[in-house]
Amino acid sequence: MAVENTVYHFDKLFTYLVPEYLTVKVEPGVRVTVPFGAGNRERVGIVFSLNGEESSGLKPILSVLDREPILDCNALEMAVWMKKRYFCTLFEAVKLMIPAGLQFRLKDSYVLSTEFTNFDRECYDDLSWQIIMTMRAAGRAVSMEKLSSDIGIKQECPEFQRLLKNGVICRVNLATSRARDAVSKMVRLIPDFSGKLTPRQKDVYQVLTDAGEVSEKELCYFTGASPAVVRALAEKGAAEIFQYEVYRRPETFVSDSVGADALTLSESQQQVLEELTDEYENAVEGSRCALLYGVTGSGKTSVFLKLIEYVLAKGRGVIVMVPEISLTPQTLQQFQHQFGDQVAVFHSGLSLGERMDEWKRVRRGKAKIAVGTRSAVFAPVQNLGLIVIDEEQEHTYKSESSPRYDAREVARYRCSSSNAFCLLSSATPSVETFHMAREGKFRFHKLEDRFGLATMPEVELVDMNWEDHPGSEHAVGMSLGEALLENFQQGRQSIILLNRRGYHTFASCRSCREVIKCPNCSISLTYHTANHRLMCHYCGYSVPLMKKCPSCGSESIAFRGLGTQKAEEQLKELLPEARILRVDTDSMSGRYSLERRLEEFARGEYDVMVGTQMVAKGLDFENVTLVGVLSADQTLYSDDFRSNERTFDLLTQVVGRAGRGKLPGRAVIQTFVPENPVLHLAAKQDYFSFAKRELAYRKALMYPPFADLLVIGVVGGEDNLTRLAAERFLHELGKLVESEYQQLPMRVLRPSPAAIARVSGKYRYKLIIKCRNSPKFREMIARLLTEFAGIKDFQRVTVYADPNPDRII
Repeated sequence: MAVENTVYHFDKLFTYLVPEYLTVKVEPGVRVTVPFGAGNRERVGIVFSLNGEESSGLKPILSVLDREPILDCNALEMAVWMKKRYFCTLFEAVKLMIPAGLQFRLKDSYVLSTEFTNFDRECYDDLSWQIIMTMRAAGRAVSMEKLSSDIGIKQECPEFQRLLKNGVICRVNLATSRARDAVSKMVRLIPDFSGKLTPRQKDVYQVLTDAGEVSEKELCYFTGASPAVVRALAEKGAAEIFQYEVYRRPETFVSDSVGADALTLSESQQQVLEELTDEYENAVEGSRCALLYGVTGSGKTSVFLKLIEYVLAKGRGVIVMVPEISLTPQTLQQFQHQFGDQVAVFHSGLSLGERMDEWKRVRRGKAKIAVGTRSAVFAPVQNLGLIVIDEEQEHTYKSESSPRYDAREVARYRCSSSNAFCLLSSATPSVETFHMAREGKFRFHKLEDRFGLATMPEVELVDMNWEDHPGSEHAVGMSLGEALLENFQQGRQSIILLNRRGYHTFASCRSCREVIKCPNCSISLTYHTANHRLMCHYCGYSVPLMKKCPSCGSESIAFRGLGTQKAEEQLKELLPEARILRVDTDSMSGRYSLERRLEEFARGEYDVMVGTQMVAKGLDFENVTLVGVLSADQTLYSDDFRSNERTFDLLTQVVGRAGRGKLPGRAVIQTFVPENPVLHLAAKQDYFSFAKRELAYRKALMYPPFADLLVIGVVGGEDNLTRLAAERFLHELGKLVESEYQQLPMRVLRPSPAAIARVSGKYRYKLIIKCRNSPKFREMIARLLTEFAGIKDFQRVTVYADPNPDRII
């Protein structure tokens, strides 16, 4: 079995003895509690297999936590695959597949010893007696939190420790889940009742005679009776009260733009659909994957909606993945309109109870389609037939914390193991995916024209070197300002992209030139006008707006850089009568706030929407005819080999938000480098020319897709020790390659500080390996990570491996 809270270098499947009284309950996929380590500390584990052989000296399983397996054999096999591919522990992989509300945690609790019989008050001091009486009154295990709140004691309290040492009380571990099942109290009639009833009870009994079965809440509402009357009926044998599990469902928002018309396809869409259905039926094992390319507004969603209909008719389930929560509302509206209650949703914006209940609906087959962000790839869809990955190029499909998995790879693995079909969809596919399609590893389909009467928007590159004035910080230039005013006067809507939140992006001192930085991270603080604080977007540190420089004490602090809050303010000055909506993680932090604001924008309650990349992709508003891009160069010159691809993707996608209906669209891109070819190709929406240019660059420098990358991250609280650990890892790598793995092709770049060298007080170094991510290579890295963890000099340093990261730290 896999056990929680192990570390990578000694993680494995551990063997335990199944006591005879638990043999009926223990089977693969159930969670149990087991003693672990030298101290036999109780931990949660999950059973992977039973070998049926008796062995002496094994520790026994203590208890079984699940009534039935929570994961099937396919999920357990996938956890083993993820451990090997992503260098994580087995239990870390397992936890990804179980909703947070169903995950157990062991909590120290205390009970009176069964052997304790001395209740003589004279033998105890006041506090000890109070503890004994409290636990006796409870009649069950009491957590330390409960004892602290009721009596005011702490675990280290001498009186408490004395009772524990003397065996008066005992410590036990209780497994508690973070969310409970939601139940409704129901009442049903017991027919042929012949006893006596009061007039009020007769009224309630008559309603039950007509309804048969109804919730207690509804019964009391329609009869005016109290719950006591219902209980009296049950006590007399006239009715039965029972509990019924109900599902907590996420709130849905139905847009007026989603009509009741049947979904119709154009000729080109129909042709692509026929090709996809043919591949679904006839593709051989190992090649059941396709890329659907289509320009923005070409109707890719309509094609895979029809494909999903086809798969559902075959009796199989579907997973649909979108990269961000911002894309979920409109996607859900389309799916719920098309498929109704068969759709379940998975994303981080749901409550624990909602996520747990959506997972249950899918697992029990009540929902055939799982729609959501990265975590949806683990949805327990029954008889999986299709996984659709929309906007497949997005970096959010790659996890940046352990397990550092790529949801696209996991999707392909699930499709391979389930004989399902994987469809990747995008207007700007990742260069790696496009290359695989071009090489014939994926089937390739394309939609080259917009759906219906919609046409591609006219795009203008504005040179801000001529429009911007020294010393001024105007987010909106003259050309874009005039276009916004004209669009507003015509009663049409606009979207403005500025991929940087906050008001000012940094503050510096005019006297000493020092930039005010986060004390925990190597990053400047961002000024937020909403709370008048300087905030770090990495660790969350914040301080009130200061007037004096913390370095020299001068009162000459200047603010520079533009964020969405500043852009919103300037737009209000430019268009005083317009209704401005700002969309970023600061303004949309409330529950369902994003869904509500997008729905209001769709109804025309706002004229201009300004925001970060949350507004750039997947949104479809018929009345949006103008898109403006501020600071288009921001992502172009980052120290990442994917900077060109990210810029092209972001600009192409946001430009595609304009002119998606009957009205023509226009886009204005503000830039200080208008001669850059990436901007010109994005303006022309010429993906194929961009991909050809980018692939040539990648091949020359041996970057993906022509090589895999493995980043070894080294993190520690001391700069010098962390750097030495990175150098030592390189040394150990060289020794192992020379002795046993000389046949593996690789190039290793020496350790260097991460792009942001310090985050949350931890120093970060990286080691980049260009390689072929083969099983033999992963075996070598797993050995290195395990052996390096045993070097005592670097016990305070964490080393991890991140295969093919989307962003190099």
